[in-house]
Amino acid sequence: MEPVNESDLDWTVRDGVEGTFKQKRLGAAAGSDDLGCSLYELPPGTQPWSYHYHAANEEALYVLSGRGQVRLGGEVHALCEGDYVPCPTDESGAHCVVNDGDEPLRYLAMSTMRDPDVTIHPSIDKVGVYVGAPPGRSADRTVSAFYDREFDGDD
Repeated sequence: MEPVNESDLDWTVRDGVEGTFKQKRLGAAAGSDDLGCSLYELPPGTQPWSYHYHAANEEALYVLSGRGQVRLGGEVHALCEGDYVPCPTDESGAHCVVNDGDEPLRYLAMSTMRDPDVTIHPSIDKVGVYVGAPPGRSADRTVSAFYDREFDGDD
């Protein structure tokens, strides 16, 4: 394992919920096993993921530049350079980031890398299941699927 410089890594372009965004997997490039870290760059108007939380993996966001907003635990907060956002492994850590500014929004997303993991997406009534590699890892998975979340009235 040795340090990596993000300028030595190529961007991966991904389709988001709204628009396309760029990602560099810094943790994977450096050989991290238990801690993930990705650099994200969101153009104005972009939302990479739906509002969600993880059952097994804690996340945190750190804003490097730009402005945007984060929905966290049901509340909307403005984001700017230097903001740190903790996302625990329960409904209080539910989050989604949106670049509602005029400039690109750059931030680091860090997370534990526990496998298996389940993501709960309350605003779209979906559940994601990941077995064989946690979210953020590119290894082959035995299960990687989105399911409709069914409510039986006891929630």
